[in-house]
Amino acid sequence: MSRPFDRFILLADMRTGSNFLEANLNALPGVICHGEAFNPVFIARKDHESYLGITLEERTENPHALLSAMEAATEGLAGYRFFHDHDPRILETALADRRCAKIVLTRNPLESYVSLQIARATGQWKLGDARRRREAKATFDGAGFEDHVTRLQAFQLQIQRALQTSGQTAFWIDYDDIGELSVIRGLAVFLGVAAPEALDDSVKKQNPESLEALIENPEALSEGLARLDRFNLSRTPNFEPRRGPQVPSFMAARDLPLLFMPIRSGPVEGVRDWLSEIGGGLIENFDRRSLRAWLKDQDAPRSFTVLRHPLLRALTAFEKRILRGPKSETRQILRKNWKLILPETPAEATPEELSAAFATFLRFLKGNLAGQTPLKTDPAWASQAAVIEGFSGFLPPGHLWREEDLGEALPLMAKLCGQTTPPPRLTPPALPDWVTSDHETAAREAYARDYAAFGFGDLL
Repeated sequence: MSRPFDRFILLADMRTGSNFLEANLNALPGVICHGEAFNPVFIARKDHESYLGITLEERTENPHALLSAMEAATEGLAGYRFFHDHDPRILETALADRRCAKIVLTRNPLESYVSLQIARATGQWKLGDARRRREAKATFDGAGFEDHVTRLQAFQLQIQRALQTSGQTAFWIDYDDIGELSVIRGLAVFLGVAAPEALDDSVKKQNPESLEALIENPEALSEGLARLDRFNLSRTPNFEPRRGPQVPSFMAARDLPLLFMPIRSGPVEGVRDWLSEIGGGLIENFDRRSLRAWLKDQDAPRSFTVLRHPLLRALTAFEKRILRGPKSETRQILRKNWKLILPETPAEATPEELSAAFATFLRFLKGNLAGQTPLKTDPAWASQAAVIEGFSGFLPPGHLWREEDLGEALPLMAKLCGQTTPPPRLTPPALPDWVTSDHETAAREAYARDYAAFGFGDLL
């Protein structure tokens, strides 16, 4: 009798119990799970830069070669763990492949959020011996938790939509069920292999305490969870997602019917300060329901967003994502896959080193925005045209201004809301001397859509 599948993908995310489930998959006869094979930072296992003869650079160029290598090295079913930020090219392939078994592992988002904060604090991502457990507490941040839920929901919706439209099914399993032998035996039946006699318990639960005991500020939970207005999320694989409007980032003047829809790596801080000053403070952390209520309560509300020149915006993203922070994950990935050269302390880089590193970043952007890299597109550098399209899925901006015009534009916005204000002290940042016309050319190639859609000229 032929087996139902030739390969499998374990669709999960950080702190959902995927290490435990991988151990139990590997205990099944003829099944090998090759770890996080498409993690953008490493291959299969932490700190591994090659696997089965495939290097990070080779995987970046051709991720499907690693798929072939894993299958060639496995007598039976080869698979791997896949998270929301792994190579999107592989996800597209796997979801379309009917001979690829889909295992979807979920967990209560609050539990995975708290576990993630603790793992980051302790540096302990997997526990094999309970005596070596490191302890810490998580600090609950409402906005951070909402971002966490949004990412999980978008990933699960993508999976579910692909399965629905192709007439496929998956084996859905929750974190609370992975320790049940009967469930793992059912998974074995789904894969078409012999069921196990016992569980593999080599991976231990790291945080057995109650959620409240693991959180430094449990009093913040009530407000943070009330904003979501969702319950028992992990039990419902089709819970409603956010599709890209980035509503939680919107901010409104407290005393004026004026809404700012920020584009990351733009003049967000300056506009935010101006809006707070002229509007008697800010209303922030909207969700769709609260924003609809705010719009309904206003008399002729106005909304606006601000465009920044693509070269300046790319430079801002470079400074925030690559140069800042001692452990920038994006910097680490670019070092491994795009030959980014920077000192361990980027602040010590020479102008020549910064110029070369920015050129590397712009080359990366061109590939990333074209869907040719293992990394998902970060909102910090997504094209402004795409961001505005995302806004429009919920609320199109009423006004679109360029950063260099804000001296006239912002007083006009205030006037439309019945208030007179002096011109704000907002000017675009100056380009450093090490930015050259070659960078401008690279930015134009990476952001061709923005240059064409919004008519940007050259700065140099």
